[in-house]
Amino acid sequence: MATINGARVGLYVVLWLFSAVLLGLTATRLHYTLRLPPGDPLNNGNSFYDPIVAELLATSVLGLLWASFIIHIIHRSYDYGRITSFAGELIGLMVLFTLYLVGAAIASTYWGDLFWFHRYWQCRVLTVLVAFAWMCWAIVFILMFVSVMFAVANAAFFHPLHGRYDARDSYYHREPKRRHFWFF
Repeated sequence: MATINGARVGLYVVLWLFSAVLLGLTATRLHYTLRLPPGDPLNNGNSFYDPIVAELLATSVLGLLWASFIIHIIHRSYDYGRITSFAGELIGLMVLFTLYLVGAAIASTYWGDLFWFHRYWQCRVLTVLVAFAWMCWAIVFILMFVSVMFAVANAAFFHPLHGRYDARDSYYHREPKRRHFWFF
């Protein structure tokens, strides 16, 4: 039987993978813009960097570290205090939610419609970068929703986020009610 922890770990693995791809895309973009060859039509060949790409790079690194930390906590059932409670997880997810949302929204306003320019590989990189920023944001949103719903259902905001604090082992299991009648 699948547990909520299995679903959460799966979503954190997907977040880790998407953040790794986003890290590679942002590093590729920064490498290109900081080392423009002479005569490049972009910015008249003058090197520069996009601040939003640097923000998405930092956010993807934070996403990689946070996903690795939470997978470790859930898998090993460690308890390091408030940071490993559902409330601590939700605070971390809210920070990532905000960072990914800001990065994806600003990147979408700059490079939202580059289809007309797809013959150049840098425009394709920017299009994929925007897509992965939004996908990371969506995974963080789903993780927030799942964690909030589990914490509310089990009144577990300040319990360990691995969810193994009672015999139910983090999945919903209810015994059927037994009715005791006077004639039984």
